[in-house]
Amino acid sequence: MENIQRDIHYLPYESLINLSYLQEAIYSDIDNNYYWSDDYSAEYYIAQAKAGFITVTEVYKGQELLLPEMQFECALLDLEQLHCSKKVAKRISKENLQLTTDSNIEEIAQYIEETHKNSWLTKHYASILRSTVGLDRNFKVITAYVEHHGEVIAGEIGYMIGRTYTSLSGFSKKNKKYNNYGTAQLVLLGKYLKENGFILWSLGHNIPYKKALGAEICERECFLERWFTSNNEII
Repeated sequence: MENIQRDIHYLPYESLINLSYLQEAIYSDIDNNYYWSDDYSAEYYIAQAKAGFITVTEVYKGQELLLPEMQFECALLDLEQLHCSKKVAKRISKENLQLTTDSNIEEIAQYIEETHKNSWLTKHYASILRSTVGLDRNFKVITAYVEHHGEVIAGEIGYMIGRTYTSLSGFSKKNKKYNNYGTAQLVLLGKYLKENGFILWSLGHNIPYKKALGAEICERECFLERWFTSNNEII
């Protein structure tokens, strides 16, 4: 993991629900971005997500730990700025690609694990996501994917909070004939989110394809301001 600090501090549930602590000890700490936890409860996961963290996993001394990250900067997409290239638009139209959204967590997690070597979205992580289902009316895990002749070609897992959506991890099949399917899935998801009243899409780390979708790179302070403005209204 790039830019990870040497000493990673434990982050308990009580700190996640204490806004004063978050503001004074974490949000303002420009030297640290990762924290750790062995709390696998649904309540913990929802709390860290609402606080603006994006959590991955890491194995330490044989134990799988959660690593909530308060990113130094984040790719944010105002859904009014969603961009679709002519090439991708042609692919969507030619193949009549349709987006499916549901809560098929285990299957999509399996595709992600098969596609990415040493994926942090493990079976254990998927089980945590599953445990959140129906627990909080302002938090919802979804899967979003496209198929070709009944085969899932590209998809992802993420969660909705208020009028925000956060991407966790995704995949697309590597076969050359499926070029641009991954981007098509993202474009179709962006359109789906916009049509359903969402205004902000958190895409995580700064990677070129995210800018191509229309995302801007926001430093932590900017991200948090926009995040909390957008995630309190329940759709």
